[in-house]
Amino acid sequence: MEETSARLRIGTPVDGVKVLGSLSPSRAGDFRTCPLMFRLRTIDRLPEEPSPDALRGTVVHKVLEDLFDLPAAERTPERGEAMVQDAWEFVLDAEPEAATLFAGEGTDIVAWLSSCRESLRGYFALEDPRRLEPAERELYVETLLDSRLLLRGFVDRIDVAQDGAIRVVDYKTGRSPAVGFEGKALFQMRFYALVIWRTRGVVPTLLQLIYLGDGQVVTYQPDEDDLRFTERLVEAVWQAIEAARAARDWQPNPGWACRWCSFQSLCPAFGNEPPPLPEPVVVEDPVSVPGSGPPDLPS
Repeated sequence: MEETSARLRIGTPVDGVKVLGSLSPSRAGDFRTCPLMFRLRTIDRLPEEPSPDALRGTVVHKVLEDLFDLPAAERTPERGEAMVQDAWEFVLDAEPEAATLFAGEGTDIVAWLSSCRESLRGYFALEDPRRLEPAERELYVETLLDSRLLLRGFVDRIDVAQDGAIRVVDYKTGRSPAVGFEGKALFQMRFYALVIWRTRGVVPTLLQLIYLGDGQVVTYQPDEDDLRFTERLVEAVWQAIEAARAARDWQPNPGWACRWCSFQSLCPAFGNEPPPLPEPVVVEDPVSVPGSGPPDLPS
């Protein structure tokens, strides 16, 4: 996981071109949801308490990555569930503080590990990994736009058909969004599709979100117009971030997402005050470990 902690500062040369800034779909989504949350995560880099949901996502992603290292015939539900303990120990090696989540009363590591296995049973109900040979797993992707904005992130899985058609797959351990709330997840997938198009010259044929919480699969077929719009949208988000940085103004955006926000104690919307801005204000966007971000929001 070490490579995922790398940061890129504004002005860093990439292939001889100075980078204006860097953005991942997660942090772009944070800013669109709430500029103050973006600031506290990306500029202040305040620690957030680990949550059972986020850790479950990390463990399940690890199992689904390692599963395809096995011979096809061994990719069974029983083998997948047996891999949970090793995946959890891998996460603990990288993030020892995660163990504190199960140290107090009312926490049950056995029940939580069982919930990880339940998520994997949801996966096997939707796909038969014995019939799949992904081209890439947990793939780091990046591209530098003409505007000198660097887009980057980790893609859970890329499948490539014999005719060259590309399918981009993302696993979500939560439930699928309610009708009308698919935008955030699809933005993430269009972001990845844009990066793949810009680096490979091929528009992915299919974007696929696999929701293990309720066994739903959401698919979308992008085209070049979609991805050009996504590029304009991402650049507009960056321009808004730069405007907020220049004005030193990171306003909260109260709404439905506040129920899951870990920064309520620092938010004016809850009668509290954020800490003073760091000096200098540098927008850095570290790439998150796959599956370790905020939990998928319930529908």
